[in-house]
Amino acid sequence: MKLVGETARKNKTNNRFHYSTDQAIEKPFNWQQMFRLFSYMKPYSKNLLPLAVLSVIIATAVRLIVPILIGVYTLDHAIANKDTNLLVTLVLIIAGLYTISYVANALRIRWMNMLGQNVIYDLRKHLFTHVQGLSHRFFDQRSAGSILVRIMNDINSLQELFTSGVINLLMDFLLLIGIVVILFILSPELTLAIMVILPIMFFISTSLRKNIRRSWQTVRIKQAKLNSHLNESIQGIRVTQSFTQEKENMNFFDGVNTENFESWRDATKKNAMFRPFVEMSNAIGTAILIWFGAYLIQSPDANVSIGIFVSFAFYLGMFWEPISRLGQVYNQLLMGMASSERIFEFLDEKPIVDEKENAVELSEIKGEIEFDQVEFSYDDKRKALKGISLKMEAGQTVALVGHTGSGKTTIANLISRFYDATSGEVKIDGVNIKDVTLQSVRSQISVVLQDTFIFSGTIKDNIRFGRPDASDEEVIEAAKAVGAHHFIEKLSNGYETEVEERGNVLSVGERQLLSFARALLADPRILILDEATASIDTETEVKIQTALKKLLKGRTAIIIAHRLSTIREADNIFVLDHGNIMEQGNHDQLMKSQGEYYRLVKAQFKMLEVG
Repeated sequence: MKLVGETARKNKTNNRFHYSTDQAIEKPFNWQQMFRLFSYMKPYSKNLLPLAVLSVIIATAVRLIVPILIGVYTLDHAIANKDTNLLVTLVLIIAGLYTISYVANALRIRWMNMLGQNVIYDLRKHLFTHVQGLSHRFFDQRSAGSILVRIMNDINSLQELFTSGVINLLMDFLLLIGIVVILFILSPELTLAIMVILPIMFFISTSLRKNIRRSWQTVRIKQAKLNSHLNESIQGIRVTQSFTQEKENMNFFDGVNTENFESWRDATKKNAMFRPFVEMSNAIGTAILIWFGAYLIQSPDANVSIGIFVSFAFYLGMFWEPISRLGQVYNQLLMGMASSERIFEFLDEKPIVDEKENAVELSEIKGEIEFDQVEFSYDDKRKALKGISLKMEAGQTVALVGHTGSGKTTIANLISRFYDATSGEVKIDGVNIKDVTLQSVRSQISVVLQDTFIFSGTIKDNIRFGRPDASDEEVIEAAKAVGAHHFIEKLSNGYETEVEERGNVLSVGERQLLSFARALLADPRILILDEATASIDTETEVKIQTALKKLLKGRTAIIIAHRLSTIREADNIFVLDHGNIMEQGNHDQLMKSQGEYYRLVKAQFKMLEVG
């Protein structure tokens, strides 16, 4: 029976933006992909893996030997012949074998845990490293929560598979093969009678595969959606509270949480069907053993002794145990398949902005930038830039102005090569930036955004983020240059003050000053300021303008701003509108021409007068 209101909550999830682009990946279960996953064990194939396999072989051999010693040798020989010496010897041998098995299993668990944790570490590192190298378009199309699920939850779900599943699979196969061989040696007739149940069991378990795998895929998708909503809700909590939308947000979360709960319940319900079926098969096999075994013992030409019957009972109990575990391992494989599909989907994602095979290092640049008939579109439909051509001389301060959506930030993104031009060429010092390595281009460019990001750590760590080898003195000098030193000194621990993610203990203006210090310490040849002074008060901006005049000397600076005070000193101003360059020149020239720039300035003054 479903909870009251559950349907209503589910319906609410359809009325809001879906945070994840994840979809079920419909592919048949293929071992090739699982082998790709298992290839992460290869670095440990000379130490941990062979040690674990050796411990499995020893433990399995002991388990196969003990039932024969108990049934055939102890019952049929030692007890039947009242041979006390043989009985004592067998007891000591069995006790010794169990001790060996205990030690082997303890070492197996230890080595497999070490192996599994190393593999999970390597896989997560590989995925995170790969994701960091993907293009901005990849992050434009996915929420942070859905990416987080792949790196954390999907990889965590593989932990049990690597720490126990893989080695258990080997152990159970060895155990099953050994049991079947021994049973046929002991009594082919009794073995065939017991095995009659296997084809039925195989048919039923096979029919469950597709449904179980699809259920685990659904679980992963619902988890991604839940994580996406949580991530957005936490980051947007101030907006939620300011609009008093806590109740609506809770209702939506309730719906997403319910979907996640239902997906888990459906998947675990299907998993739970397998074990009872194995236990039922075990009961049927035991009944066959008792009935047919008793008949063979009592038959005139009895070739089954009491000892063999007892050994059969031991082996039969052992036989269904790995069968049951194989079902669990198969479920782990299904979960692993669902997770690995999603992990490899990211790993197979190729950066749209990628280096050529023969890309060369761009040596220290002067800073000349040229756009030659550049077109660009974010979605292959609407053009953000429409065949523009422009040139920025090295060492110039250039301003880009225009209404929202005119293409200003797009130009900055293309210079940093966060995106590649759809057509045309972007050149730095006459070199097409597609022909050089990404690192050599971006290492000589710093970008300061309006919405600056402050990392968890100290103030000092945040300033030297772009240049980790900078000395403390250089960090302080950069802070002084942009006017940040004064407020930093007033903090509880000065430059050693710890700030949380996004720097919430700092004001918007203080965070922006830190981003200026960070960019300037990196000592770039090209500095891009994208609305970087929009959140700074007028008094602070005056300090920054004074510092920038000195620090931008000899660098190419690209300023995207609406404030007249920020752009009027620029050497060259490009006025954009809907992806086209309408006019260019310095402030005085553009004011005299009384074109689009003149109208923008007049409109800004009129707004200030009204304010």
